[in-house]
Amino acid sequence: MILAYWCVLLTAFMPVMWVGVAKFMGPKKMGLQGNHNPREWLEQQSGAQKRAYWAQLNSFEAFPPFAAGVIIAVIAGGAVAAINTLAIAFLVLRFIYGLCYIADLASLRSLVWFGAVACTVGLFIVAAIA
Repeated sequence: MILAYWCVLLTAFMPVMWVGVAKFMGPKKMGLQGNHNPREWLEQQSGAQKRAYWAQLNSFEAFPPFAAGVIIAVIAGGAVAAINTLAIAFLVLRFIYGLCYIADLASLRSLVWFGAVACTVGLFIVAAIA
């Protein structure tokens, strides 16, 4: 199996990780009552917990083009080493992105975001030149 496929799987579950941080790692942990309306509860949070929730939402947004890029690059017969490298870089950058978001490192977060987007674009370029 191509390593990039494992990166797609891990990236698919990254939003779950960030919402777990938002719900259970902050000063105000979500209890059973909050679980009745978790989105409303999350919207009422602040600070790092709110930013972790936003990292979750952004992870959902970043996933489809990345997954499509991996699949299209593989189907097109792109270089497996390039696909794997871009997928691993994307996964690592998206993890760092979430950490930067939670830590409120806005400028670094934006730079990391651009790096992850470049990886996604790179996957489509690998497909195009295959």
